[in-house]
Amino acid sequence: MLAKRIIPCLDVRNGRVVKGQKFQNIVDVDDPVKLAKVYSEMGADELVFYDITASNEERNIFIDVVERTAEQVHIPFTVGGGIRSVEDFRKVLKAGADKVSVNSAAVKNPQIIQEAARKFGSQCVVLSIDVKQKEDGQWTVFLNGGRMDTGKDALEWAIEGERLGAGEIVLNAMDTDGVKTGFSTDITKGISEHVNIPVVASGGAGKIEHFLDVLTEGKADAALAASVFHFGEIEMKDLKDYLYENGVEVRRV
Repeated sequence: MLAKRIIPCLDVRNGRVVKGQKFQNIVDVDDPVKLAKVYSEMGADELVFYDITASNEERNIFIDVVERTAEQVHIPFTVGGGIRSVEDFRKVLKAGADKVSVNSAAVKNPQIIQEAARKFGSQCVVLSIDVKQKEDGQWTVFLNGGRMDTGKDALEWAIEGERLGAGEIVLNAMDTDGVKTGFSTDITKGISEHVNIPVVASGGAGKIEHFLDVLTEGKADAALAASVFHFGEIEMKDLKDYLYENGVEVRRV
């Protein structure tokens, strides 16, 4: 059985790690390079780095921060935000990232997934999906940091993303982002059961039991979180020990 992964997320704005709730109320946290190095040493399995305003501001990602971060970490490192072309994939991978996450651009131009997978391999292509649940129960895809509802069905888009060549899906449940009430287990399970690539759950981690729920009931391959790690509310070693003691295969610290 493949080990489940625990992934701290670094949301970066203007060169600093920040965190908010439901993509709002952003507060400053720390320097991304410094924080990335700490997580690498603490036993995180991977890191995700999102330039959270690059797409909405229609600018390129902070390559210099990517380069400096990559120099400090010894675990797989995914970068996203402002990725609009296969050339952007090339720049980010060249700067030291192991994987590249694409979100808004993939919805607008799905062929970018196929082209990037063909050029760099599916293992480098992560499809990030921001989702919200409507009153009728449907989960739809949002763009530009949660600012635009596409009306596109989340499950259908995840299946299409795999078909086009994505090697992994990061599922960001916006309704639970930063509120610490637990991951959105239902949609995570629904997508995990319909694709054959890893699904990373994101949004809602507040206590260690939430990680157990989404990695077991939610059938996620990995769990991503930010504030509980940034503010020292959950220690990596404690989390992994708890998961292991509850039957979840993890790479222990």
